[in-house]
Amino acid sequence: MSNSTVVVVTGVSSGIGRAAAQKFAERGCQVFGTVRNLAKAPALPGVELVEMDVRDEASVQGAVRSIIDRIARIDVLVNSAGTTMIGAVEETATAEAAALLDTNVLGILRTAQAVLPHMRAQHRGRIVNISSVLGFLPAPYMGLYSASKHAVEGLSETLDHEVRQFGVRVTLVEPSYTKTNLDINSPHAKSKIAAYGRERDLVARSIASSVNGAPEPDGVANTIVEAALGAWRMRWTPPGQASVLSKLRRFMPAGPVDASLRKKLGLA
Repeated sequence: MSNSTVVVVTGVSSGIGRAAAQKFAERGCQVFGTVRNLAKAPALPGVELVEMDVRDEASVQGAVRSIIDRIARIDVLVNSAGTTMIGAVEETATAEAAALLDTNVLGILRTAQAVLPHMRAQHRGRIVNISSVLGFLPAPYMGLYSASKHAVEGLSETLDHEVRQFGVRVTLVEPSYTKTNLDINSPHAKSKIAAYGRERDLVARSIASSVNGAPEPDGVANTIVEAALGAWRMRWTPPGQASVLSKLRRFMPAGPVDASLRKKLGLA
């Protein structure tokens, strides 16, 4: 059995998950990266790819079981798989909302429930859930994405209280805009209401500009590795904008934070 730290990272086809998996491999960890379609996934040096769809219970259980059968333990789970969407809350169909929440929230529930019996048995483990600054800030025209990240925050804090008795800790990483294909190609709610059109377009342009000017995923990936392997704390915000926004939300009155947010998005 390997003495290296065994790390499972979900959603490593691209973006933050891929960068994080690579950083773990560079640190000498034994890394398993999950992808929805193994045949279409690009290879990643030092990372063994495993097919898993976080939206499918049997797929999650089967993937975790295959790793346990081979390595006998999982030390770290990083929940990076996720999706996003732009659209007013009123424009968002319940089916679209359900699909987003299924990936971003229930996906974490499925993977955590799959690894926790093994972490409890080994009396150690770390679960790192990728949240967002939109897990503690409002997000006009990204309401369901923001709701999913607020849910991840509450789920993670609660879970940490429940599992620390077994030597397992849960932590959050809260990045801001990051230059990834997911953010660049954010899908829009399909049913549009004309009354929201002007503001929605302003926000969409603001988001695109912010993403295009955002840093590559490496900085967030470094924070994820530290959150997984370093001393535990509940929340980690990568250096830069995420850290600034976290401090503003915590220490500034709500009114100025609200006004600053609307100005940034180009809203009246």
